[in-house]
Amino acid sequence: MLAVLLSLLLPAPGKARDDAETIRRAEQGYADAQFNLGVLYQNGQGVPQNLPEAEKWYRKAAEQGDADAQFALGSLYYANENRPKDYQEAAKWFRAAAEQGHAGAQNNLGAMYHSGQGVPQDYEAAVRWYRKADEQGHAMAQNSLGSMYQEGDGVPRDYQEAMQWYRKAAKQGNTQAQFNLAMMYEKGLGVARDRVRAYLWLERAASPGHTDPFTEKVLRTRDFIAKQMTPAQIAQARQWAKKEQKPKP
Repeated sequence: MLAVLLSLLLPAPGKARDDAETIRRAEQGYADAQFNLGVLYQNGQGVPQNLPEAEKWYRKAAEQGDADAQFALGSLYYANENRPKDYQEAAKWFRAAAEQGHAGAQNNLGAMYHSGQGVPQDYEAAVRWYRKADEQGHAMAQNSLGSMYQEGDGVPRDYQEAMQWYRKAAKQGNTQAQFNLAMMYEKGLGVARDRVRAYLWLERAASPGHTDPFTEKVLRTRDFIAKQMTPAQIAQARQWAKKEQKPKP
């Protein structure tokens, strides 16, 4: 699944005079200021929210080679709800940022090759870009590599290798990887079946207080597995989850 991580790029809100300075520097052609001005227009921070204006300033910075702006522009083309999506243009700008080493763009370009959005579907290319993002510790790319190994897409199917990638991402707090790791334990894929560890990772994947579809799925799965466990097993799993202890693989 493609992750549009633009929110991770947003600077902390500045004072009005900082916004004025950003505008001044952007108009003088400074790429970093042009990117930041795009962020301000996208968020409506210090200026009226205006996505076409955000796109304009992102593009100016992107055309100067600013990787964050290239990533932001790709994200707009991929996920902008106020205009038709343009996956080919999104892939173009993700590639530009990815080739400069932007981990989020590397992950997203891998995801586009994985799904065939904006580029011909190419599992081997997806794996290559996911690996580049993993070299920078990108948890979503690690989870996606787990999926590739589990399904045998672009790599030989290898459940043990899938487990290792899911675990790597899960330990970083990636909830999708935590769910996937739980399912590997529940089904006994690449590891001995272990409902205690399955329950543990589902506990970690659940977001307290959230009612989104993913969290609801996690909770339904956890409760289903719990019906097949003893009270002692559930207590052990909850203790591990609460204390964030790391049971042996």
